[in-house]
Amino acid sequence: MNTVIYWLGRALIAVFDLLPLTAIAWVGRRMGGLSYHLDKGHRRVALGNLTMCFGREKSPAEIKAIARENFRRLGENFACMVKTYRMTWEQLQPHVELAGMDKIVPRQAGPEAQSRIIALGHFGLFELCSHFAQFVPSFKLATTYRALRQPGLNRLMVELRNRSGCHYYERRTESRALLAMMAKTGSMLGLLADHHAGPKGIRLPFLGHECSTSPAPAVFALRYQCALHVAICYRTGLGRWRIETGAEIPTVVAGQRRTVEEISRDLNLAFEAAVRRDPANWFWVHKRWKPREDRARPHREPAI
Repeated sequence: MNTVIYWLGRALIAVFDLLPLTAIAWVGRRMGGLSYHLDKGHRRVALGNLTMCFGREKSPAEIKAIARENFRRLGENFACMVKTYRMTWEQLQPHVELAGMDKIVPRQAGPEAQSRIIALGHFGLFELCSHFAQFVPSFKLATTYRALRQPGLNRLMVELRNRSGCHYYERRTESRALLAMMAKTGSMLGLLADHHAGPKGIRLPFLGHECSTSPAPAVFALRYQCALHVAICYRTGLGRWRIETGAEIPTVVAGQRRTVEEISRDLNLAFEAAVRRDPANWFWVHKRWKPREDRARPHREPAI
């Protein structure tokens, strides 16, 4: 069965290779719109999250409209993700606009350049950030992922991701290799940091409500003395995106290292601003605001 799923996926990718990106985006939006009506569970989660965050400032009709558009974009992003992984940067350039790259790429970057941590969120086609490796060759670009339970699909995703030039570390089995990479200069590590982080996360406000927040970007930035930035992917049209990199988030102020909690608060504020700028662009189907778990412990600053 794993082999069958793998080759069915390869066949779908072969079909996608024959179609232009805008056509795939169009089909993806229609599939996403259909899933809004068929996927009752995720629709309920999205509507619940949107109502909790925007119920006082938006009408029920506006919230439903955002949720429907969100499902369309999720379908568009998923379909385009498969296509864009197999495209070169030259092929992607007509579809992707970059803003703020000068903030993370120094004029004379090299193997001794200060490493960077890029905090990412589930905004737009965020996986496009893996293509940074194609135009910042002086940095070793890496990120983490969690292997899929279905071996055939996981094999397919690994093959697709490896084409981008970004090195993917499985967060449960390859943590030592990731730490060894970060011990060297000239690394650029992208970390998704807008998901529910479970009992090991820090309880911080996000869009007006407390949630478990991943401390990973702040911990890595402090431990390896890296510059820390936030990158957001915005949809600008059918099969078109704009990736904006923000100014450096300070990890040291007046010669004193800031705490992981202080830095993580700044990251949440940056993500919150991006959500408010384009509410339909975020991943509302995720259960971001889960109640405090019984195993949760009071936050302690990790050893840096």
